[in-house]
Amino acid sequence: DHRDLHSFPTRRSSDLDEIDIIDDQIVRLFERRMGVAENVAAYKRSVGKPVLDKEREKIKIQKVTEKTSNEFNRHGVESLFSQIMAVSRMLQYQRLASERTDLEGFEVENIETKKTTKVVYAGVPGAYAEAAMDGYFGTEIDGFNVETFGDAMEAVHNGEAEYGVLPIENSSTGSVNDVYDLLSAYDNHIVGEHMVKIEHALLGLPGSRLEDVHTVYSHPQGLMQCSRFLDEHRVWQQVSLQNTAASAKRVLDDGDPGQVAIASRQAAKNFGLTVLKEKLNDLDNNSTRFVIIRHKKVFQENADKISICFELPHESGSLYSILGHFIFNGLNMTRIESRPIKGQPWQYRFFIDFNGNLREQTVKNALHGIQSETENFRILGSYIGVEQP
Repeated sequence: DHRDLHSFPTRRSSDLDEIDIIDDQIVRLFERRMGVAENVAAYKRSVGKPVLDKEREKIKIQKVTEKTSNEFNRHGVESLFSQIMAVSRMLQYQRLASERTDLEGFEVENIETKKTTKVVYAGVPGAYAEAAMDGYFGTEIDGFNVETFGDAMEAVHNGEAEYGVLPIENSSTGSVNDVYDLLSAYDNHIVGEHMVKIEHALLGLPGSRLEDVHTVYSHPQGLMQCSRFLDEHRVWQQVSLQNTAASAKRVLDDGDPGQVAIASRQAAKNFGLTVLKEKLNDLDNNSTRFVIIRHKKVFQENADKISICFELPHESGSLYSILGHFIFNGLNMTRIESRPIKGQPWQYRFFIDFNGNLREQTVKNALHGIQSETENFRILGSYIGVEQP
């Protein structure tokens, strides 16, 4: 029927016009709802009630979904109202956070060191951590080493050292999980970060030859970062040690020409070893990010990066809701990590880095909202970020 064909564009245009009218109504109703939400925020503030009322939201969503005509619309309305309520909470958090003047216990204090300032790193002299310490602080400090990451954390916590230097991320092999776990376990704080370019070499005793090698030592990440080279020598036994410099020391102490270490050229100089092969890294731009920790809750005046951690219930959409606090406050999240919580199957602790300063109102808004909707929330530190490789 030619009349039906000609009338289709007219009906389609009419439908589009009606959608526009409905959308305008939705926008007006939404803004009206947000205005009421501001009044609710004022009421909650006056009586000391929390912004998030899970039970009320659950009942509300159940009521509105019961008004739908089919299963598809039920899911759609549930999703729509969950988002509307999340946006309403964001607004209420912003109104409440705007009245807060504290900085979560943090104070502004710039880093100033002298020859007597004690700084600790994990590993033996020649480790990349020592290079990170020297690169960040210079050599006019009282630097010393301990055996493990935990020892370094403990030294800062109990006052043996004012600062500590720990690796937290490698550009090719990812996060140093042990350090993330320690950051959540200790009441120490990140006050800075430093990037060290990793250039692995194969080190052996003077006179050692590649054809005689049977065992190679390195940190687990050192072995992973040189996997392409090690695949060419699969008969070698790979042994993981606490760090690359300790691996070089092991080769020296054992005195076996068939043992080699994957470590830095500096480690070769420190322990009198020979460089059998250079540039073993799978990637040329291999770098490790180190964090500088301190027990005091301080941050530099021009800090532009913040690290936090928190735990979430194992519920659908819980992380999505938290990420909304960054979106609605216009904050740039640069990293997110999750770590399983020991003794709590399928429960995770999240670590997030984002750009901002603790004195900025948008940061206060986001932190207030996240703290209110998570468990065991902590600000791990605020510091000057370095450019990622």
